[in-house]
Amino acid sequence: MVRSFADRPLPAGLADRLVLSTLRAPSAGNTRGTAWVLLEGPEETARYWLAATTSDWRASARRWPGLSRAPVVAVSLASPDAYLARYAEDDKAASGLGTAPSAASDRTGAAAGSTGTLWTVPYWFADAAFCVHTLLLEATAEGLGACFLGNFRGEDAVLDALGIPAGWRLFGAVVLGHPDGDDHPSPSLRRDAPAPASRVHHGRWQV
Repeated sequence: MVRSFADRPLPAGLADRLVLSTLRAPSAGNTRGTAWVLLEGPEETARYWLAATTSDWRASARRWPGLSRAPVVAVSLASPDAYLARYAEDDKAASGLGTAPSAASDRTGAAAGSTGTLWTVPYWFADAAFCVHTLLLEATAEGLGACFLGNFRGEDAVLDALGIPAGWRLFGAVVLGHPDGDDHPSPSLRRDAPAPASRVHHGRWQV
């Protein structure tokens, strides 16, 4: 992850091409219930930063100046209702995962919650993760820097600021741009890596 960017725009059309490539990522039931809002340039990216961060954080975070210079913020969205509707269709109905989208469904995923524990893994977030990962790989292949920012706070503020309709959830955002070479490595990189054998098992879990 790159967290310090040069104040330099991307070539015209590159951000669109990278984001469009993510639409080929795997999608449960071929639902394709994910979407992006692409923000380019200081005026547009400021809509995300002002909603997703606080003034106190911007004043104190050492990474803020480097992040704020990124020319592109791609906001990742997912629609739980799209998956509920898809899994109510004839070829998926036997799964028991689908319901008709509720008119009362709100931005917090109330309709998704109505399915109880049947959705052991919420496919809408899994599909959004596939899209994000595809974008990170495509950006790296283009020689760009990229950073994924999760949905930790300010979801409603971000959705409001970007005019997102009800029923959509914020998964996170990908910041894109040219690295400026002044990045601050994450302290997480100092953690000892577990042995590969503790993470890859053959035949069955091996102690």
